[in-house]
Order: sequence, then structure tokens, then C-alpha cells
Amino acid sequence: MFDQFAGLLRCATYWVGTVGLYVAQPVARIALALPFLRSGMTRWNGFPHLADATYYLFEELFKLHIFGNEYAIPMPDVVAFLTACAEICLPILLIVGLATRFSALGLLAMTGVIQLVVPDGWINFHLYWAALALAVMAIGPGPLSLDHLISKLGLGLPLKTKNRAST
Repeated sequence: MFDQFAGLLRCATYWVGTVGLYVAQPVARIALALPFLRSGMTRWNGFPHLADATYYLFEELFKLHIFGNEYAIPMPDVVAFLTACAEICLPILLIVGLATRFSALGLLAMTGVIQLVVPDGWINFHLYWAALALAVMAIGPGPLSLDHLISKLGLGLPLKTKNRAST
């Protein structure tokens, strides 16, 4: 009786792990992508024209908080345009699973800069965005991604990384 229960438990554990393998990575990618994509959608008046509010935010409101001092964003028009582009491109790449680890790295870097602009946001948003970005960077795109398809076709880099954490 115990052996049957143990076998059933092993089978259930296997299936839960298999479902998790297919579901966890795309859900993590989408969860990381959506806040940035939603923000990016508000920045434009149709490409390549940024909304006036975007320029205003970067020129007047957004300040870098470093070591207790406030500093203006350098080259605010350029930074606004690059940020708006990144907030559209990187989430789309993440959602489809293309250049996944690099897209997550880009959003992690953006999260770090956002933390400098909104230092009180770490507990509600930035910590979770950083955790998701690090998770996506560590676990990769998963089998439901263009990266996986490209790797299977032999056109890209292999997706497996050596598990350095266990060594």
C-alpha cells in the first residue's frame, strides 16, 4: 500500500514539474514585460513622436537620487527616447521569448535606474521586477519561446547553461 502511494506521489510530482516547466518561464517573462510595456505605451504620440508629457517627465520631474542628492537626468530628450523605445522593444522580445536573457538584463538595468529616480518604490515594485528579471536571466526562456525554437533548429546558441550555483 505504501509503495503504491509513493509511486502515485512520484508520478504526481513528475507531472506538476512538467507542467511547471512549460508554464513558469512564459508566465515569468510576461509578468516582467507587462509593467514596462504598459508604461512604454503611454510615452508615444505615434512612432517616432514622443508625447509631450514624456519630455516633461524626463526634463522636469525625473531626478536621480544618489547619496542623498538630486541630479537632473543627463540629455533628457535622448534618454526619454531611448527609454520609450526600450519599454516597447524589450517587453515584446520577452513575451515572444527572443533574446530573452539579454532582454531581462536590459529591464533589470532599467529597474536599477528607476530605483534611483523613485527610491521609495523598491518595496512595491522594483524588488519584484528585479527578482523576475534575475529569474528569467537564470532559468532562461523555456520551451515555449522563439529562443528555444531557434536553438532546436540549430540556428542559435545552446540554451543550457552550466549550473554554477551547485558547484
